[in-house]
Amino acid sequence: MIEPLYFIFACFTALAALLAAIAIRTPRATPVRVAAIVIAAAFLPFAYLGLNEILSRPKPITHEWFNASAQYATVLGVSLEEGKAIYLWLRVDESLEPRYYRLPWQKRNAEKLQNAIERAVEDDAVVRIQNPFSKRAWTDEGEVNVELVRPPEPPLKHPSPPPQIFNPRERQVRAPAAPKS
Repeated sequence: MIEPLYFIFACFTALAALLAAIAIRTPRATPVRVAAIVIAAAFLPFAYLGLNEILSRPKPITHEWFNASAQYATVLGVSLEEGKAIYLWLRVDESLEPRYYRLPWQKRNAEKLQNAIERAVEDDAVVRIQNPFSKRAWTDEGEVNVELVRPPEPPLKHPSPPPQIFNPRERQVRAPAAPKS
């Protein structure tokens, strides 16, 4: 699967090439056409640097388009800047890549997230948010839906291994056949 960053940069490259091709074909003086080509060529490194720079910045949660239909997200970290923003580090729908989001400040949601994180640390659990990108969850009317997911309990007794039969003629160990009923 192609990453969105590469796709967006490919679109920038195609648009710059199209603009350069139009500039070459126009009936203008040669210095004007050369300047248009140089500007189109200079556009590409700046577009790449700009896209690369925004990778480390938190994305506003309202700008999530590719994962907008996600059913849940696992909270990996929360940072609260009181009165300004809530910063979330999320793993969306079992994805291995975490994402960084900035949410508008809401005292009720900040307290709910903070309490969930504290309970998760005490209970050795994981905090999940259901429908993390719903438009209503992070506004004044809505409330974020947070749940604690505890790890599964290990079995009390390990299952015994199946019996093995050694046949000296075949010189191999095999499990017995299931009984016929």
